[in-house]
Amino acid sequence: LFTSFSVYLSLCLYPYPQAELGLNEHHQNEVINYMRFARFKRGLCLKTVDSCFQDLKDSRLVEETFTVDEVIDMLDGLRTVVHSEVESELINTTYTNVLLLRQLFSQAEKWYLKLQTDVSELENRELLEQVAEFEKSEFTSSNKKPSADLIKPKLAPLNEGGSELLNKTVACLQEENEKLKTRLRTIETQATAALDEKSKLEKSLKDLQMIQGDQKVN
Repeated sequence: LFTSFSVYLSLCLYPYPQAELGLNEHHQNEVINYMRFARFKRGLCLKTVDSCFQDLKDSRLVEETFTVDEVIDMLDGLRTVVHSEVESELINTTYTNVLLLRQLFSQAEKWYLKLQTDVSELENRELLEQVAEFEKSEFTSSNKKPSADLIKPKLAPLNEGGSELLNKTVACLQEENEKLKTRLRTIETQATAALDEKSKLEKSLKDLQMIQGDQKVN
């Protein structure tokens, strides 16, 4: 489940080389960091399941013979415990994945981006096999140790692509600002011309009124 989530979250269905994800170094390291976390959680879950069986051996298998009802009762109890443990781990996995998505979406929203996911691709067998091969290469064959870049507790700022997007945004805003300045100068010119015309009309009206007044007196 961890692996199927990480495959679509970090990949976009490119033709990846064997044991590679087709990502830049930074993003591939982030995937490795997540897979390391997933492997650790998976190991804890398996240990918990193993302990359920061991507890049954230590607490119930103390006699040499058992009746059918006793065996059924032990198996039912074991099934209940294992079911509860696995269900709890699956629920926790879902919540963990939601938190991971939240981190990525929050970063995207800071750059006014809208990310999309395709849940149907989470069961793509070809991609899952590629991730399994990648995990085998990274954690089994090479036995790589976590570097400082892989154990950061928080997501690093978006360095790649972020500067370009910011520059484009600034350039767009500057262009829009120049357009607004030009429009403002045009409006000011038109307003000044309108005021001059108004003054001329007012002067003409006063002159006309004075002429009409003189005519009435005459």
